[in-house]
Amino acid sequence: MLEEKVRGYLENTFRTPVKIESVKGLESKQGEEIKGFGYGKPYFIVFETGEGERKEVVISSMKGDGFGHDHLSDRAQILIWQHHAFNTLPKHVKSLDVGYFTKDGGMESAGDAEEYFIVCEKVDGDEYAMDLDRLREGGDLRKEDEDRASALAAYLADIHAVKKADVGLYVRRLRELVGHSECIFGLTDSYPAGNEFITSDELKDIEKKCIDWRWQLKERTKRLCMVHGDFHPWNVLFREGTDFTALDRSRGEWGEAADDVSSMTINYLFFGLLKTDGAEVDNDFMRLFKRFFDVYLEKTGDYGLLEAIQPFYAFRGLVVASPIWYPNISAETRLKMFNFINNVLDTEKFDYKNVAGYLG
Repeated sequence: MLEEKVRGYLENTFRTPVKIESVKGLESKQGEEIKGFGYGKPYFIVFETGEGERKEVVISSMKGDGFGHDHLSDRAQILIWQHHAFNTLPKHVKSLDVGYFTKDGGMESAGDAEEYFIVCEKVDGDEYAMDLDRLREGGDLRKEDEDRASALAAYLADIHAVKKADVGLYVRRLRELVGHSECIFGLTDSYPAGNEFITSDELKDIEKKCIDWRWQLKERTKRLCMVHGDFHPWNVLFREGTDFTALDRSRGEWGEAADDVSSMTINYLFFGLLKTDGAEVDNDFMRLFKRFFDVYLEKTGDYGLLEAIQPFYAFRGLVVASPIWYPNISAETRLKMFNFINNVLDTEKFDYKNVAGYLG
């Protein structure tokens, strides 16, 4: 039944007879013991056209998970935007079509919509998180690990070099950082009441500090640049060496460079704490953290980023400390991340070379 609906959709969309070879659910290669929350399950489709051309595509949808995706219109907005935005970012997986599921379970490429989905090209590679997980489990730090951190930093430096003059858009991105359902307010609201990790008053204090930072940054509108928006280790697929593809660009084409830098680098700290069960950030991960910053700042000269990254680190820190997103980490690791959030928010210029001091 599923194959027939997929075949009908593909024939209508690609205007050719289609022979389905396989329809398989894609599973993440990263262990679920760390990342315990996700979106709709994607399907990997292999088919042959009437002209004998073999094609591979991935079809995925979103589920209503409470992070601003509750309504059909929320999910449709994101997928329709992704269909356009995936194709405007260098080295990003391409979207081939966007469509919706009808009420009878059919698939259409447009009024009768029940749910939306997105179709992207199939890209080979391993999630960058697998590299970090290998190091977390005691693997040796390789030259390739340092080269990959450098390549990711250089990539961000390149896309962040593309600027846009739009005062309102920069202010909007700061507003969304604080108030969007996927960002700071959405995350603090998602922490269970009466949890053993952090109190409501402590979360409220973090929110207040982030509001102060929003007002502090609002005048720095010349910082608006091309961004990915969710540049973390599960959204990067590496192949040989430093060859990679980015996935799942999010929340807008333009924003603050600190958003992307914080999104990736917080994971060096996070995985470094996971390796020591919250005692301290492991030396190998600390080395990758500093390498990333050294390369990025050398290429961009953007030391102003160190005076803008604080609320973005608060956002990403709330993610990795979350009992929803990461249910199986130690209380010590969460405590270190909450220390990091508060200490970074209290500093005017982020000192990446002495980052360990923010965890105490």
